[in-house]
Amino acid sequence: MLRLHYNLEKLSMGLVVGIIVAASIGGAVEIAPLFTIDETVSIPDDMRPHTPLELAGREIYLREGCYACHSQMVRHLADEIDRYGPYSLAAESAYDHPMLWGSKRTGPDIARLGGKYSDAWHVAHLTNPRAVVPASIMPAYPWLSAPLDTENLSAELATLARLGVPYDAARIANAGADALAQSRPDSDGADGVHDRYGEGVAIRAFDGDPARLTEMDALVAYLQSLGTLTSAAKEIVGREMTQ
Repeated sequence: MLRLHYNLEKLSMGLVVGIIVAASIGGAVEIAPLFTIDETVSIPDDMRPHTPLELAGREIYLREGCYACHSQMVRHLADEIDRYGPYSLAAESAYDHPMLWGSKRTGPDIARLGGKYSDAWHVAHLTNPRAVVPASIMPAYPWLSAPLDTENLSAELATLARLGVPYDAARIANAGADALAQSRPDSDGADGVHDRYGEGVAIRAFDGDPARLTEMDALVAYLQSLGTLTSAAKEIVGREMTQ
């Protein structure tokens, strides 16, 4: 076998053909299953898309490069399930464009972060990580107190709708108003957010100040939504543990 490989290396065209064949086999193994993804990945009945405020927070999360240090994929390993919670399902990322799976973890995985800490903890952590985690190497983000720009939210929802995310005309038309209302529980628009996205959506002043809609509101709302968009993963792992 080694002699065959040695002789092949002396033939440049033969080596090129061999590389193409090997790459083609590997590519086919990885790509072929994607053609049947609609049949193999079913979206849970209780799955909801991100609200406009959570979506704005996700855009800030991407803008600040948070994904470079935090994965959103709990693997099928006992120690990961013990630490982070139920393993991730493909269906949970069905509405994510782009999806944020991965295994690079300078910081912990945050796929199940929603509800683990209070809003005040997240605000303090993002403003000055060392204030709550003395050994943290995460950078501070004090500029998140800036006002949130909601001007393009309707256009973003409309674009995602074309990619299959279930944002209907009402959700698209009310995107900016819903983002504001989600941070103001006593506002007239709060009931509209629940009507369009479900009773499970958190409506509160995420940064602690209902008088202002800030980027901090959006990012904390997004972080608190992680792992809460569907209960499918918890149900599956719960059934497996009882078998």
